[in-house]
Amino acid sequence: MKNKIIDKEAFKSLLKDDMSIMFGGFMACGTSEVLVDAILESKIKNITAICNDAGFEEKGLGKLIKSGQVKKLYASHIGLNPLVGKMMSEGTLEVELNPQGTLAERIRSGGAGLGGVLTPTGLNTDVENGKRVIEVQGKSYLVEEPLRSDLAVVRGKTADRSGNVVYEGTARNFNPIIATAADVVVVGVDEIVEIGELDPECIVTPHILVDFIVKEEV
Repeated sequence: MKNKIIDKEAFKSLLKDDMSIMFGGFMACGTSEVLVDAILESKIKNITAICNDAGFEEKGLGKLIKSGQVKKLYASHIGLNPLVGKMMSEGTLEVELNPQGTLAERIRSGGAGLGGVLTPTGLNTDVENGKRVIEVQGKSYLVEEPLRSDLAVVRGKTADRSGNVVYEGTARNFNPIIATAADVVVVGVDEIVEIGELDPECIVTPHILVDFIVKEEV
């Protein structure tokens, strides 16, 4: 069995300029601060980031935005990080805002190998700009294309050595979805246990989706 347990330095070796990276989290809850900090330390640039939101200036994805390492952000809201709104207005950060459900379904489509999702959400608003509108059974829908990434940064509670992952409460949020939609999936966890110690009924992300595991520094 492949050894999936790596440290921060090995994680950094996976990083490069111009990557697309998905981040779990909802207002930084469920975001791996250890892996975000490793990306920060790596100083890679021109990241395309996909996350529910922009975190805070000093927490979550916001740290990478503040450092200037992110060139484009896909998110559902940015209001908790005023710096993002400022950078967006100044043209120093490209931001594509998606309704939250649409963002989730675009990622889910990417993970499932689908061609996208049809949704009425955003019709006749700025969300519609530049997108196809098609009619199905007499109703109009936007065509929202799938999202995938080079890397997914996932935050779990516990993983076994093979990479089966259990989440804790609301920290689960976007993490299981992004784990399906990236070429490489790295999960940061509080605890790593032996195979067979996890209750199979509690496993949300199966080992087949996880490439590497990093122990969080708690």
